[in-house]
Amino acid sequence: MNAEYKLLADALRERIAVIADRDFYQRDPSAHLEKLKSVSEQIDTHAAALPKPVDGEFAHFIHRASYAKALAWLEARGL
Repeated sequence: MNAEYKLLADALRERIAVIADRDFYQRDPSAHLEKLKSVSEQIDTHAAALPKPVDGEFAHFIHRASYAKALAWLEARGL
């Protein structure tokens, strides 16, 4: 797979980690939200840069923000 898929997988993992970091959220909700926005923008950027055509099922996961499913799809392909 293309390097952009790897970057996207990394960003998806980071987003999941940010969401799970309840301590960060409790310490600084504003910074937590900004980090979440930043990583979400990275996901959008990497998804837009994927080589075309993109698998329909994967595109559906990304379009619907089913990021856990998108990550599982990528990991099933070795990313």
